[in-house]
Amino acid sequence: MFQYTTLEKNIRENLKHNISANLWDGSLFGAALGFASFSTILPLFVASLTDSATLIGLVPAIHSAGWLLPQLFTASHVSRLRQYKRTVLMMTIHERIPFLGLALVALALPFIGLNAGLILAFLMLVWQGLGGGFTANAWTSMISKIIPPDSRGTFFGMQAGLANLFISISAIGAGYLLNALASPWDFATCFFLASILFTASWFALAATREPEDTEKIIPEEKTHFWDDAKRVLSRDRNFNWFLSVRILSQFATMGFSFYIVYALREFNMTPVIAGYLTATLTISQTIANIGMGWLGDKVGHRVMLILGAVSAVLSAFLAWNATSILWFYPIFILTGMTNVSLWTISMTMTVDFGGESERPIYIGLAQTLTAPATIIAPILGGWVADSAGFVPTFMISAILSLAMLGILIFLVKDPRKQKISIT
Repeated sequence: MFQYTTLEKNIRENLKHNISANLWDGSLFGAALGFASFSTILPLFVASLTDSATLIGLVPAIHSAGWLLPQLFTASHVSRLRQYKRTVLMMTIHERIPFLGLALVALALPFIGLNAGLILAFLMLVWQGLGGGFTANAWTSMISKIIPPDSRGTFFGMQAGLANLFISISAIGAGYLLNALASPWDFATCFFLASILFTASWFALAATREPEDTEKIIPEEKTHFWDDAKRVLSRDRNFNWFLSVRILSQFATMGFSFYIVYALREFNMTPVIAGYLTATLTISQTIANIGMGWLGDKVGHRVMLILGAVSAVLSAFLAWNATSILWFYPIFILTGMTNVSLWTISMTMTVDFGGESERPIYIGLAQTLTAPATIIAPILGGWVADSAGFVPTFMISAILSLAMLGILIFLVKDPRKQKISIT
């Protein structure tokens, strides 16, 4: 009969509690994000401060880059931790407080003016993004530790699915608030509500029970993160192709950031419609997260990445040819499937590369090496949108999504089906 180690027994004993605590965390975090969505509400807030498509497109990019960039640099430190929870709780404060700052910036706009408000808003966004990035590696490592390997895809999918369900509910509320309240209370109220819900989410996360890993072998000599990175990159060719997909995906989806602004300017979208489109996006992501996470555990996460790439092609193609606001409902459904594939499924597949000791290095490489593309892609997309219009940006996204699909089909293999030893 198979015998669990002391650590594994502890994890199994607390599994139901930890699933419950972290599903609550994800749900409350999602409810908060609905009032301050990086896809709709925050771009609309920045659009009220500037007409620059480049700056508007940077809003989700700053969030993504801030999340991705620090993770390799924290990997060596995280890999030496026997418990991740304390680091997670301390660092995640910095991805939550900036929303209170955004509320104060919105309230101060009549006194400080649009230019100062724009600068302060971007400072808050940078702080928030980096706060998430310094949390991310430890958080992913903690979740991968307390959730058994054969259930990770399902858990990540359920957590993200619930988060998106609550995003959809609060996003509709945010749309009505923006429509009903006069400036500056419209955006300020949304950001204040987000701050309250982020605080509640923190307490749910703090309820996690993470055992200390006394069996983990930690080398006496601390290695440099880049030495560990070079070792992985030089030996794991499959992971290198996976990285190329992660990087290319940022350019393949660069048109996504402009869907909401294009709908606003081309089809006279109202704030209420913006709320319903956000809800469409998040409901589709809710269903896709649960379904694709579960299917990924059964048939492989690579298959789900391929499905996401197909969705990216179709989403960009429909935006390229849209003739009315109604087109954006299927566009946002496909966008939701793509986002789940490139976010939840990609994260789940990343932790399949390597064991417990190398996992933070793989996580760090997959995230940090993608970060420059998350900044360059929207700048490129914004430049194309400003100089040639939104439609050429959507055309480029469709073409690059096809290239991403080709790499996934012909070059990337499922790491769970490969036995690669990294020494």
